[in-house]
Amino acid sequence: MNWYGRSLAGASLALAALLSAVVAPARAQDYPTRSITMIVPFAAGGPTDVIARIVTGHMAQTLGQSIIIENVVGAGGTTASARAARAANDGYTLITGHMGTHAASVPLYPNLAYHPEKSFEPVGLLAGTPILILARKDFPPKDLKEFVTYVKANAEKVNAAHAGVGSVSHVSCQLLNSVLGIEPVGVPFNGTGPAMNALVAGQVDYMCDQIVNAVPQINAGTIKAYAIATPERNPSLPNVPTTAEAGLPAFQAQAWNAIFAPKGTPAPIIAKLNAAAVKALDDETVRKRLLELGSVIPQPADRSPEALGTLVNNEIKKWTPVLKPAG
Repeated sequence: MNWYGRSLAGASLALAALLSAVVAPARAQDYPTRSITMIVPFAAGGPTDVIARIVTGHMAQTLGQSIIIENVVGAGGTTASARAARAANDGYTLITGHMGTHAASVPLYPNLAYHPEKSFEPVGLLAGTPILILARKDFPPKDLKEFVTYVKANAEKVNAAHAGVGSVSHVSCQLLNSVLGIEPVGVPFNGTGPAMNALVAGQVDYMCDQIVNAVPQINAGTIKAYAIATPERNPSLPNVPTTAEAGLPAFQAQAWNAIFAPKGTPAPIIAKLNAAAVKALDDETVRKRLLELGSVIPQPADRSPEALGTLVNNEIKKWTPVLKPAG
């Protein structure tokens, strides 16, 4: 190619780069122009699904486009997370992840098809969800002290339900079992919703679950709640003691749910999504629904993409030494 050809080629590349720089912000400015898919990595009816539907319902109003929830189950939420990581980074495919999919998955799955920090752009934290120790309503122990004694004496007979390896229900009960020094039989389900149904039906003995999934069942008397694994009682369940009050202060656990986008999603789109999420969390109706279910609404300083990125990093560091030996 002569100098003239090279000059034309160079000019074409420069023009393409200029057009790309102009078009990308324009597309981000117009975003969204069609419906958005929000992947929920568990079956419908579980805590992540419930929180996602409550918050995205309001976000859709702000963004002027519908947000369609797509429940994708399997492998403790990692199947859906891997799919979301491979999606186009145009802001039209998002995922509501949590402590399990975006932190505990790292030590539990050595061949994980994504990395929470390298494969996603953090959008915003939606809610904190305290963990409860629950059991079928006819499980013999009356309180947490009796529960501890009973499961230690019957560790080979009792079973614990969970939503798959790496899910919050699995990870939090791994921590509980580690504290108690037991290894009960684990019974996996494709989500906490089905696991809770099994607990209500008396098909499994106990489970550790996010408060969002448990409040209605506890209030209806269909399951037992031995304790909540937080320093203070939760207003939605004032009669449920903390683990410290009930005699097991070593077990402390709280999960969280948050929105993530595929890596490389333009910053202006992330900013729009974050602003819509923040606005939803400030809405009285949204707040009321989340608080009634026992959720902890994040403080303003904890709602930014940067704050979520820091949370994910810290959670990976926290859970890796706990879960890697059990992996």
